[in-house]
Amino acid sequence: MDASQDLDVLVVGAGPVGLFLANECARRGLRFRVLETRASQSEHSKALAIFPRTLEIFDMAGVAAPFLETANRVTAVTMTAHGRRLAHMPFEPEDTPYRFIAMVPQNVTEGLLLRELRRRGADVDYENTFLSAEARDGRVQVTIDRRGTPARLDAAFVVGCDGAHSAVRHQLHLSFDGASYHDSFLLADVETNAALPASELQLCPHESGPLALFPMSATRWRIVATIGQTEGDAPSLDLVRRVLAERAPLGLEALSLHWGSYFRIHHRHVAQLRSGPFFVAGDAAHIHSPFGGQGMNTGLHDAWNLVWKLDLARRGHGNERLLDSYESERLPVIKGVIETTDLMTRAMSTPSRIAQAVRDAVIPLVSRLVPFQHAFVTRLSELGIAYPGSPIVEGPGQRLFEDSMRGGEGIRSRFLLLVGGEADEATRDAAAQLAAAFPDLVETRASKTPGVTLVRPDGYVAFEAAAGGAAAVAGARSVLERQTA
Repeated sequence: MDASQDLDVLVVGAGPVGLFLANECARRGLRFRVLETRASQSEHSKALAIFPRTLEIFDMAGVAAPFLETANRVTAVTMTAHGRRLAHMPFEPEDTPYRFIAMVPQNVTEGLLLRELRRRGADVDYENTFLSAEARDGRVQVTIDRRGTPARLDAAFVVGCDGAHSAVRHQLHLSFDGASYHDSFLLADVETNAALPASELQLCPHESGPLALFPMSATRWRIVATIGQTEGDAPSLDLVRRVLAERAPLGLEALSLHWGSYFRIHHRHVAQLRSGPFFVAGDAAHIHSPFGGQGMNTGLHDAWNLVWKLDLARRGHGNERLLDSYESERLPVIKGVIETTDLMTRAMSTPSRIAQAVRDAVIPLVSRLVPFQHAFVTRLSELGIAYPGSPIVEGPGQRLFEDSMRGGEGIRSRFLLLVGGEADEATRDAAAQLAAAFPDLVETRASKTPGVTLVRPDGYVAFEAAAGGAAAVAGARSVLERQTA
């Protein structure tokens, strides 16, 4: 093994999650490689929606700009059943610069992340397949198939981002608990007659199965629907037209079919996200219904939560509690996403006429309520994700996003100790002493937020005190000491 094979992080899989994790490894100066069994990136779109919190994460990572240039922006969600509009809810979350859903096809997302990775001087090792791995003496010895030739790599950590059939997950014998949906799913990208606004995502409950319509442009739309019986190896234009005629808002016509496929889906997740130096993320760790568009976003958040912890551990600053927190923080989020998308799928496809009548009567009423709209947008946007109860957090663990954290340089693998402008000299002195005690870990900044706030490298609050003073700074120090070596 030569020096180039002595890695900090081995990323297995070059989908969106693996590529984003690789970009973050590069941004932090970690030694890494990305293995991908395929000969090149996928040409198909698959995942599409990128939600506001993910855009904030991309902003902090310095990769948001090309996505904003490419995206179709959705600012409303409409629900229609049997030609009747049940709900029309604005999607314009407050307290974020990204008050929309960015519609970017997955193949474009992968292309943008790959371009950024190459700009940073790295690339994907295509036609390289993970075979097995063994943890030994604090390292992981990995055996791979390199275009038909066995080879070995050595890494401190291995992260499986290799999809629903993850070889890394199988290597670890991690259970993948859950169940399958009975029906198949139809996915198709179609050219339409522009009968619907390109700024609206359409959800269409129906007794034959739910339908979701995601606008990629004024005329190009993504169709996702459950279907009881497949026809042929891939959906035909005729089948898509029949599904739209049965379930879609009136007036929408499919003029041509760009691409389509069938797939079966499950709602499953692993019982653990970490096993020693091994981690799993994205579809390797959780899969669920595509309704709600949460899958890729959840995986990207996995990578964002994990990478700074691996970085601190490799630099000798992070302890085992810090690495364990990846699982304790992300598993509750993953379970919540699976529960929400499963509930949405079942509610939109109930065959019970009584349940349909209740649903169609209740939704128009509750969807007009401001608290319901706020809760809906907060959950869908992922801005409400927080880490209360985390072993490395004191308090609710909510997100914090300030201008100083943006652009790729605003926040890396340092904690930010934000001190409110009203703080007295004693508070500022205590903050300076804390930063001096953790010179490679803590940076102090003045903030409009009153009191003292300790922000993690992923933009979530680890500790906050509304009032300043030495006691508040001591509280921040205590939280730091829990997770540092």
